[in-house]
Amino acid sequence: MDADPQAEAPRAGVGERLEQAIEHHADVAAEVARGERELEARERKGHSWRRTAVWLGVGAVSLYLVAPSVIEAFGSWRQVEQVSPAWLAVMAALELAALACLWLVQWASLHGARWQPVIASQLAGNALAKVAPGGGAMGSALQYRMLVAAGLSPSAVVAGLTASNLLVFSIVLALPVFSIPAILRGGVQHDLLNAAVVGLVVFAIVFAVGALLLTSDRALVWVGRAIQAVRNRLRRRAEPVRTLPQRLLSERDRILATLGPRWKRALAAALGRWGFDFACLLAVLKALNHLPRPALVLLAFCAAQVLAQIPLTPGGLGFVEAGLSATLTLAGVPAGTAVLATFVYRLFAYWLQLPLGLVGLGLNVRPTRHQGLPPPR
Repeated sequence: MDADPQAEAPRAGVGERLEQAIEHHADVAAEVARGERELEARERKGHSWRRTAVWLGVGAVSLYLVAPSVIEAFGSWRQVEQVSPAWLAVMAALELAALACLWLVQWASLHGARWQPVIASQLAGNALAKVAPGGGAMGSALQYRMLVAAGLSPSAVVAGLTASNLLVFSIVLALPVFSIPAILRGGVQHDLLNAAVVGLVVFAIVFAVGALLLTSDRALVWVGRAIQAVRNRLRRRAEPVRTLPQRLLSERDRILATLGPRWKRALAAALGRWGFDFACLLAVLKALNHLPRPALVLLAFCAAQVLAQIPLTPGGLGFVEAGLSATLTLAGVPAGTAVLATFVYRLFAYWLQLPLGLVGLGLNVRPTRHQGLPPPR
């Protein structure tokens, strides 16, 4: 019997964990299969206690390492009263807009899907992924179950979720690269208008570059070779990557084959998913009257999103709080304000999205027994 890759994951380093996260986004079929095994194991009493104990142990150790940051962040909840109700409403609206963009990406990727199962499955799967140890796979499996139960074919669900995952995840990996020129430029006024302008310019450039890479083999091959060279230089002890350009071409063709003429709409929505989320962080800092250089905020935001993809804890809990508060402090936000800003941002981007999972289950008005569902292909 093959070893479970999830069981080996805790021994991997951070670099390897990030590469595994990228692989999981690119191979939804395998991710769903892992999640199905986890869900079915939990449904058979006592079957998965060893694996659960391993993941709980890893999560406990990981949380212990970042416990000071987590405790400090939660200790700032009493100071939320510093944020006016109007700004809290703005933050909630921005996070809702970010979710709506994600729904649009998945709807565009799932041809023939109705809005209700797309929204319901995303909310439920997202909530499960944020709370279960190693929950990314289980969240994907739950969404797969709900979409197939709603009448979509298994192959269409796997293809659609793969295309949307790749598109959304590739953007958050690209954003730090495009924030570097703005950081080097410097001299930008620290106000909300300039922050919004910088964000719009960066996201517009990412859209243009994304459109180019989706339509040009030569540009995508060049980018693949550059990333491959940097990766092999940074991870000299790991097995060198030799076929990344060809892999990128294959994944790009898979995305285009799935999206068809909807690719421009999906690309814009994927950018909106992160753009509205970034705007929420800007709103938090503006509400606290401590808005540093926008490009540095963008870099802090991207670092937090990458940390969230390394599942040492569910949803990156603890690591995102530690990383975001630290990078905001480096960006010029006073330490106490950075901790409070991190707590308020995570309140909307993480904690308040957990009860939305119940909303997703409630929208799934006619659930179907999953035991009869065919496996992902």
